[in-house]
Amino acid sequence: MPVTPTYPGVYIEEIPSGVRTIVGVATSITAFIGRSVRGPVDEPVTINSYGDFDRQLGGINVDYPMSYAIQDFYQNGGSQAIIVRLYTPDDTKPAKAKLNANGLDIEAVSEGTWGNALRARIDPHVSSEVATMYGLTAADLFNLAVQDTVTKVTEQFLNVTVKESPRRIDRVLQNESSLMRIPASFTLPSTTVPTAHVDPAPGKNVWEDDTLSSKVADSDKAVDSKALVSNDYIGDQANKTGIYALDKADLFNLLCIPPDTRSDGATPNTPIDVYGKAMQYCASRRAMLIVDSPMEWSTNKDTAAATARTGLSDLGLTGVAARNAALYFPRVLESDPLRGGQIDRFVPCGIVSGVMSRTDVQRGVWKAPAGLDASLNSTQGLDVNLNDAENGMLNPLGINCLRSFPAAGRVVWGARTLRGADQAADEYKYVPVRRLALFIEESLYRGTQWVVFEPNDEPLWAQIRLNVGAFMHNLFRQGAFQGTTPRDAYFVKCDKETTTQNDINLGIVNIVVGFAPLKPAEFVIIKLQQMAGQIEV
Repeated sequence: MPVTPTYPGVYIEEIPSGVRTIVGVATSITAFIGRSVRGPVDEPVTINSYGDFDRQLGGINVDYPMSYAIQDFYQNGGSQAIIVRLYTPDDTKPAKAKLNANGLDIEAVSEGTWGNALRARIDPHVSSEVATMYGLTAADLFNLAVQDTVTKVTEQFLNVTVKESPRRIDRVLQNESSLMRIPASFTLPSTTVPTAHVDPAPGKNVWEDDTLSSKVADSDKAVDSKALVSNDYIGDQANKTGIYALDKADLFNLLCIPPDTRSDGATPNTPIDVYGKAMQYCASRRAMLIVDSPMEWSTNKDTAAATARTGLSDLGLTGVAARNAALYFPRVLESDPLRGGQIDRFVPCGIVSGVMSRTDVQRGVWKAPAGLDASLNSTQGLDVNLNDAENGMLNPLGINCLRSFPAAGRVVWGARTLRGADQAADEYKYVPVRRLALFIEESLYRGTQWVVFEPNDEPLWAQIRLNVGAFMHNLFRQGAFQGTTPRDAYFVKCDKETTTQNDINLGIVNIVVGFAPLKPAEFVIIKLQQMAGQIEV
């Protein structure tokens, strides 16, 4: 801050440098939408490993293809994921399991049949010191223990009460339990303390005896979600349900919507109208949608490429928003651990998103997530084995093929967006170019928030050029752009030419950023000729 000189001497003043470092955002946070065994409904749950998914949302389940896609994501190099669990209730049966523990009503923390395995026990051995601390008697307190008898996860809550107190049971469960809650129908505070279960005999398992713990009655058992329809996926933007539940998430870069059900060993399709809405939503959130090819394209293996060629128009995924979507064909064959290792057909979206995440870490978002290094881990084969000619039918249309090569195995062999058809001639033809643009947009959007309400004049413009230029130069040094010099690779312009006096009067500052993207070498052409013998003249 400026100093006020009052005495003869030396004064020290610190001057701001104007440097506000712009940090690049994450590039491969992947969102999945669909049904799972357990977990909050229409709430984005962030996980960092498959173990997190197993603990928080129930792991893989034979009836929920999304769970297999998440497993594929982590087996192929995925890091962070956001899961949105959808649940469609059956109005004739409970959504959440409930039980009565000797006068205390408790319900499962989330919907589904997983809660039917819960048991609860009331223990009277409490601390009189705690009761005195909160102005209660020992008779007002009890201990509550809860167990999921399938996973064997057990929670214990000591010295809780139904009376008004910092240890009131509903507040304690709300903050500490991952299994149970007190239902809204149970009135608290209450004067009725639940009756304690009897003490077990030595060696007795309290979770296997109805006199030692309470279980869910048959009439209170919950049911799993009904099969999802398009409206369940799309949801409501005002209430942030369905895909719009991702409005509650700060950032995601990739979106996968696996099919909802499996039948006869085959995975049906995600509704086309769901993909259409999701594609528009991804465009608004600066994210990429990974589209799985319809199952029907692979029905006849001999004509699969021709079917895909003619079937692309039926998807209707066109327009400018199609820059934010990429389609992959065919589906993959994997062993199903829940069906004794039998080989089944699965959608590739989870695998492809994992490959993208792995490529981002190893090479950067500007590298095409395709090629011999883009291997499809955990796969046993492809639903259709394409040859070069068939691949050549689909690639010019913007259909990314999965191929199998003798030495490299199964790999991603395409990197085009749904605007990647040669006829479209779109500037965002390639997936890495589009993803790099989205990365720069999001990073600059977040990194220039400090500009708002700053004095709109040359000192501000100079700071903007300094900070945005430093961010772009860092990308240039990492090899994200074409060109051998910064002048060839990018530019940042913010001055009186981009921001006129009228813009200043309107409170607007215009920043123009340009970059020269790296485009993948799709076609390698080697020209070979014989050298004629030297002729002496």
